[in-house]
Amino acid sequence: MKIAIIDYGMGNLRSVEKAFHHVGAEGAFVTSDPEAILSADKAVLPGDGAFDATMDRLREANVEQIVKDFAASGRPFLGICVGMQCLFTKSEEGRDGVIGLNLVPGEVKRFVGGALKVPQIGWNELKFPRQSKLLHGINSGEMVYFLHSFYCEPSDRSSMAAVAEYGNWYCAAVETGNIYATQFHPEKSGRTGIAILKNFSSI
Repeated sequence: MKIAIIDYGMGNLRSVEKAFHHVGAEGAFVTSDPEAILSADKAVLPGDGAFDATMDRLREANVEQIVKDFAASGRPFLGICVGMQCLFTKSEEGRDGVIGLNLVPGEVKRFVGGALKVPQIGWNELKFPRQSKLLHGINSGEMVYFLHSFYCEPSDRSSMAAVAEYGNWYCAAVETGNIYATQFHPEKSGRTGIAILKNFSSI
């Protein structure tokens, strides 16, 4: 089984690759080659940085359409952190008018400051509004690692597979059709994150 970890010049590529190898997914590999991505069984879009800069890099690297084509194929696709946010329609982060991949209709919104420290950095617990393949076997209250100043708000709330609380309850993971995504970093989330990546590799 081949899992293409998409290299567009940003994201925690090697740590994600190493984490997949740790769960036995030896076919996980980092690549920027369109043919290699499109021929893979599954694909992962890691993220690191700002929404607008990430979308700029996806377009400059000619990866945007490849991601859309892969997602349209029905094969499992996973977005991580900003890789999740870029699956959405638009964001309050960065330049006005920057459009995301629009694979998950909705908006990325800024945490309201005040007493909150923004960005949210560290461990937070997950709650589950419904069952999901990606989070199968993960118990409510288990902790995962977050690093973000913005959160996703899907138009269809039924696509929310996990929520977390930071000032308000927000979407921590989505699962809709063949699209899976986590706002947190499973590759940095210890045993729980490893279990999630193992679930994805088994879908």
